Amino acid sequence: MGLKKRNIWTVGLFLIFTACKSASTDVEYPLFQLLNISTNNIQLSADNIIEGIPLDGSFRLVFSTPIDTSSAKTGITLLHGDKELPLSYNFKSEYTSLTVKSDNNLENNVVYTLRISNDLRSVDQVKFIEKSYSFRTEIGEIKIVSALINNIPLSISDITREVNFDEVQIELIFDNVIDLTTFRSHFRLQPSVGLEFSQSDDSLVIYINNTNTLDYYKSYSILISSQLENPRNFIFAGYNSSFQTGLNPIDKFPRISDDELLTKIQEQTFKYFWDFAHPVSGLARERNSSGELVTIGGSGFGLMALLVGIERNFISLDDGIKRIGKILDFLSTKADRFHGVWPHWLNGSTGKTIPFSSQDNGADLVETAFLAQGLITVREYVKEYISEEHEYVSKIDTLITDIEWNWFTRGNQNVLYWHWSPDYEWGMNMKISGYNEALIVYILAASSKKYGISSNVYHAGWARSGDIRNGRKFYGLQLPLGYDYGGPLFFSHYSFLGLNPTNLSDRYADYWTQNRNHSLINRQYVIENPKQYIGYSKNSWGLTASDTPNGYLAHEPTRDVGTITPSAAISSIPYTPDESLEAIRHFYYKLGDKLWGEYGFYDAFNPTEDWWANTYLAIDQGPIIIMIENYRTGLLWDLFMHAEEIQAALNFLEFSLNN
Repeated sequence: MGLKKRNIWTVGLFLIFTACKSASTDVEYPLFQLLNISTNNIQLSADNIIEGIPLDGSFRLVFSTPIDTSSAKTGITLLHGDKELPLSYNFKSEYTSLTVKSDNNLENNVVYTLRISNDLRSVDQVKFIEKSYSFRTEIGEIKIVSALINNIPLSISDITREVNFDEVQIELIFDNVIDLTTFRSHFRLQPSVGLEFSQSDDSLVIYINNTNTLDYYKSYSILISSQLENPRNFIFAGYNSSFQTGLNPIDKFPRISDDELLTKIQEQTFKYFWDFAHPVSGLARERNSSGELVTIGGSGFGLMALLVGIERNFISLDDGIKRIGKILDFLSTKADRFHGVWPHWLNGSTGKTIPFSSQDNGADLVETAFLAQGLITVREYVKEYISEEHEYVSKIDTLITDIEWNWFTRGNQNVLYWHWSPDYEWGMNMKISGYNEALIVYILAASSKKYGISSNVYHAGWARSGDIRNGRKFYGLQLPLGYDYGGPLFFSHYSFLGLNPTNLSDRYADYWTQNRNHSLINRQYVIENPKQYIGYSKNSWGLTASDTPNGYLAHEPTRDVGTITPSAAISSIPYTPDESLEAIRHFYYKLGDKLWGEYGFYDAFNPTEDWWANTYLAIDQGPIIIMIENYRTGLLWDLFMHAEEIQAALNFLEFSLNN
């Protein structure tokens, strides 16, 4: 190799060596690095202005190697423009991390710069390569990271169900430190209940425990005021969620025998028709808030209830007969009638019609049939149990005879119509077609010697030429008639308060099978509970017409809003004695403190909506006392079925009684 080439090679090696030596002297610079810089879980960046940084001016810095703490105060500075702001420094983790915090809260919506200069040294006196981090402030926000009740997540969009009523722990996890004393003043549990508060060591978790038992099947709201603050003066948007407790299984009343319980229910329910009857007419008020308004159908049920009251010694025979006399006098002399048919509602003092709806201010044939069923039952009782012939028999006969059933075929059509009005005539235009609660209408219409209907009106109108049949199975139970799942349970009650379905059949159905299977299908639907309502079970069932949280509704499996009506399960007791008694025990012993009142069981309840009725309705009260008695003694069935015109009507319509 020539000299020139050797010199060039020597120079090249020198340059490479010099470069490597220079790199060797600077090798510690990249090893002293800022690994992370953040505030309130927000990462800062040297490349961009980061928005939304809280006003407290607190930042955590994590380095790759321990820091020379004496250099931090000059090496880490906070700037607003050219102005340097005072900082506090707190070192952690063997000096690899520290927190710097502005000595004063920062201003809102202002750009600041956190500068880390080469004045900052590592413990080995390696200089930091200068960097700056700019950010824009805004008022910080406190957030709830997690909310639990008894380890179940609380939702702000839905209510948390079936929470233990006895022991409750609410656990709230925040993303910022919370002052417990301040928190107490901004937390509410409504309805109010005794509470105790505690906090985790890091002050991020608040625990709230009850100090006394919560109410069962009750909705509670958790409210945290938006005024809640934390030591960093962050804002809070407020918090609102709800939960509902489950059932308290403890008995609310002492246990008694089933027989005693049935008597107690009958006696308490009887008071509605005795104590709360209208003082002038003696008729049943529609509901416990009706004042002058009385109901014709409910009064028919009330007449039958009077007979139970006499037989059960709730009242004397003499008092019962006097009350019956008052009712008969009022119906005979004061009560409005239209072609012998009473309206749905009357004024209990004057007897004048009270419209049920805008065009329903006249005759109501179905309500009249319920009253007539009661009148016939009373007449048979008077004939059977009062030795001397009584004027009440002739009064009842006159009232029944004057009902112009066939006039409601509206010109000899093969169907009966429900309403007629002196002002709107047939404006309601509602045919009475099965299957529903109105079977008794056709049987009574067929029983009239003076205004009777032809059998074809029954078969073509009520039975719709056989289309009344169903025949499908639901939960393995065949339903002979009517709508799928059977409709509301009053279909199996109202017509059968006097009409005994035992062994009763016609060309369309066996009525015992119809009513029993209807009741069991209704119950099984509640057990299946496809909509997941609270309070539904094999012991808590019964969908029928009743009050509900938003008014009045005919509840059934295809129209289910979570409302259970005690009358439904109780009044099915002749058909489902074991299942109904289970429900009765549940309603009384487990729910009695909410469901039992002055006149027996309140009308309905809906635990899902935290709603319990404080109302009583005559048409729900009546079937309870009557059907319990039919289950126990068959009293009302025996009386009504003993009537000659009823037996004649059943024969005329080709019913069979397979005794």
